[in-house]
Amino acid sequence: MENIILEMRNITKTFPGVKALSNVNLKVQKGEIHALVGENGAGKSTLMKVLSGVYPAGSYEGDIVYEGDVRNFKVLKDSEEIGIVIIHQELALVPQLSIAENIFLGNEVASNGIIRWDEAFAKAKELLTKVGLKESPETLVTDIGVGKQQLVEIAKAFSKSVKLLILDEPTASLNEKDSDALLNLLMEFRNQGLTSIIITHKLNEVRKVADHITVLRDGMTVDTLDCHTQEISEDIIIKNMVGRELADRYPPRSVPIGETILEVKNWNAFHQQHRDRQVLHDININVRKGEVVGIAGLMGAGRTEFAMSVFGRSYGHKISGEVLMDGKAVDVSTVRRAIDAGLAYVTEDRKVLGLVLNDNIVHNTTLANLQGVSRATVIDSFEEARVATDYRSKLRIRSSGIFQEAVNLSGGNQQKVVLSKWLFSNPDLLILDEPTRGIDVGAKYEIYSIINQLAADGKGVLMISSEMPELLGTCDRIYVMNEGRIVAELPKEQASQETIMRAIMRSGEKK
Repeated sequence: MENIILEMRNITKTFPGVKALSNVNLKVQKGEIHALVGENGAGKSTLMKVLSGVYPAGSYEGDIVYEGDVRNFKVLKDSEEIGIVIIHQELALVPQLSIAENIFLGNEVASNGIIRWDEAFAKAKELLTKVGLKESPETLVTDIGVGKQQLVEIAKAFSKSVKLLILDEPTASLNEKDSDALLNLLMEFRNQGLTSIIITHKLNEVRKVADHITVLRDGMTVDTLDCHTQEISEDIIIKNMVGRELADRYPPRSVPIGETILEVKNWNAFHQQHRDRQVLHDININVRKGEVVGIAGLMGAGRTEFAMSVFGRSYGHKISGEVLMDGKAVDVSTVRRAIDAGLAYVTEDRKVLGLVLNDNIVHNTTLANLQGVSRATVIDSFEEARVATDYRSKLRIRSSGIFQEAVNLSGGNQQKVVLSKWLFSNPDLLILDEPTRGIDVGAKYEIYSIINQLAADGKGVLMISSEMPELLGTCDRIYVMNEGRIVAELPKEQASQETIMRAIMRSGEKK
């Protein structure tokens, strides 16, 4: 007999000009891991925000039945008080506070307004043990990695006596090792009776941990799959998500490789804050016209630091080395000069560094190339709108219109706006840092197609990705980084997950 802890019935949620959810139904059994999947914009995060009270009762239609009772959550705290805790993709931690302070932030261990620190640290230590984190509760969050920060968020959830844990893209920023550790922890909690809902685009993770999979498409429930009674393959999940089969995850590319367009020589940089620590050591790379070159490496290898330091010295200090475009040395000492030299950089952090979230698609699209929509230093608003409309069409950005604010777009569509911005700057060399992080397989395919088109147009592409299959499926050549150094260069024919990891491990042994 089904033991249902949560049922969401006929949930409909409308925003101005957009119906985000249309009669969505979801049933979750007690003590299971239930995966919620779908393309970007399918309504997954919106549904969970309805459940948790971020979107309060009265702002949507339908019923939430939790532990047998109809619930009407007015604020987030209402759902947390009865054991529903959501962990968002952007972690809600304060970097300069300790782990213990973060765990009990807003839920302090106090009497008469005075915090009982000894008790708080003792409780925090118990919670950290429960999630398998060995750090001291007094450690600052800024001093631990993203994987450990995710565990702090889960410890924070347990401090609120969680019964239903919702995780929105919990492994999007984690490397493979940390992702596996987190998934194993969730399965251990399931064995202890905890119920979890996990939103993820990583279908291998879904197949590993899920008991049931509910698929949303265009704001509607498509199907719920039982992983114990049905044979579930990634192809079946994808077909449900996108409404069609993706015969090949990576579109084929056959482009002649031209002359060297970018060359970076003897590149060195020191840490932004810890100024005596060198993070990049004598890096030498090159990219040719029509070529897609990957940079592989574990988290902390220095890939993003390298990309940002080359792009206008956006990261680091005491930077040295030389950048050449088409064989000529160029000045990349500021972002403006890097753009003028023909470089563009699509950041891994689209929400903080890639977009002005409270501004519209039009202004975000033209931001890096205002002279392209100006006459005598005056912006031509009609031309600006035409450009935004053109890129919205070419990149298939799903929105209510070009004046929709970026904050209201799904992750995949936000990423397409960031790409539009840099494509409009007409770069010769495009640096892509985790270009498909947190987006679905359908949107990924579209971005891979854009990369192929850039190569066909004779541009150079330098691509950083933590997903090795992605690098292997899209790149002509792959550099391997470890601890701020290039430790291998592999042509496509020699590259595999094994050879990349072997290069990383061997470089570590030599130190």
